[in-house]
Amino acid sequence: MGKYFGTDGFRGEVNVVLNVDQAFQIGRFLGWYFGKDHKCKVVIGKDTRRSSYMLEYALASGLTASGADVYMLHVTTTPSVAYVVRTEDFDCGIMISASHNPFYDNGIKLMNSKGEKMTQDVIDEIEKYLDGEPANLPFAYKEEIGTITDYVMGRNRYMGYLISLATRSFKGVKVGLDCSNGSAWSMAKSIFDALGAKTYVINNHPDGTNINRDCGSTHIDVLQKYVKDNGLDVGFAYDGDADRCLAVDENGNVVDGDLILYVCGKYMKETGSLDTNTVVTTIMSNIGLYKAFDSAGIQYEKTDVGDKYVYENMAANGHKLGGEQSGHIIFSKFASTGDGILTSLKLMEVMLESKATLGELTREVEIYPQLLKNIRVKSKPEVLNDKKVLEAVDAVTEKLGDDGRILVRQSGTEPVIRVMVEAKTEELCKEYVDGVIEVIKSQGHEA
Repeated sequence: MGKYFGTDGFRGEVNVVLNVDQAFQIGRFLGWYFGKDHKCKVVIGKDTRRSSYMLEYALASGLTASGADVYMLHVTTTPSVAYVVRTEDFDCGIMISASHNPFYDNGIKLMNSKGEKMTQDVIDEIEKYLDGEPANLPFAYKEEIGTITDYVMGRNRYMGYLISLATRSFKGVKVGLDCSNGSAWSMAKSIFDALGAKTYVINNHPDGTNINRDCGSTHIDVLQKYVKDNGLDVGFAYDGDADRCLAVDENGNVVDGDLILYVCGKYMKETGSLDTNTVVTTIMSNIGLYKAFDSAGIQYEKTDVGDKYVYENMAANGHKLGGEQSGHIIFSKFASTGDGILTSLKLMEVMLESKATLGELTREVEIYPQLLKNIRVKSKPEVLNDKKVLEAVDAVTEKLGDDGRILVRQSGTEPVIRVMVEAKTEELCKEYVDGVIEVIKSQGHEA
């Protein structure tokens, strides 16, 4: 990670961490960098935050000032930007969103011409420019100044693409959608309606400040209650830019990213579409998922936390399914990024083809209680190399045996150590997490 860009773009509170001057500069650099030997084309999408419009105009101004032609998707999802970039002749794509963060944060996500997250070498050059190197870039003049085109048709093509992937009609299925007052509000219901579902929608009235507020995948309890109160067959909750999806089964139980990976992974294995017989997870996936995969004869790989790392592993090894517990699910045959609406459509496919409810499909998985606590520290490396801390972690590992695990890792963006334990009971999780944190404190590492 760099000075400005993390694993998922340049993100922070608007006009505090991320401002319009920086957005303009990013546009200036991208227009110049990709337009050195041809007329550069860039597509921009945004979520429903109030500041997204401000950043959109700043980026477009910078791009056109450097000679790039800009195509505006307007309010749309992150995966739709990735789709448009990779299926049409664009040099790069930009999504303005802070995903699941509160409305006063925003972010700039950059994608290359394949619809994948921008390569680090380009990010490094952008960061140098933000810090004043080079000091000046050439402007475009006269007819070389870029143009701006309304490109809603690109978003519509993406919606058509998703609809085309459905294998059966959804007629007769009562589906609840929580659009998080974000990007999904303008397309999710239309897609499910087109496929014949009886669609019930909540949190689809964005006002610029209510994105992710007590709704969506980060507040799944809202959809749980809605599904139960209305007797729905299934529910899907998205985050602000709709690259995540969590589900709720017919009984109101949460189906998180781990359970989604199991349901889809087992179905893909049975239908012969899990080409490498491997599902890519992160180190935060539940031990119960791995035990279920073992029983189903499915192999798995683990990456660092972040859908960026999941996709890199998938692309390098030809794996077809991967994702995170938080709901970033990647179907690499169909998309180059996590796609919440696509994930919900694939879950519908499994339910309809298997003639089973989501509750029945997840019944085989025993998810272990999991507890994660953070502690602010003076030096992350010193904690991770402290002999006493390592001994405490080893002791927990030995006590848990095959019935749990402990994971101690550092935050990538904060002076924080995260201690996570999975065990048979919540009481054991608390005992072991608190024990390790107490050792960290007793060694004088707490900030």
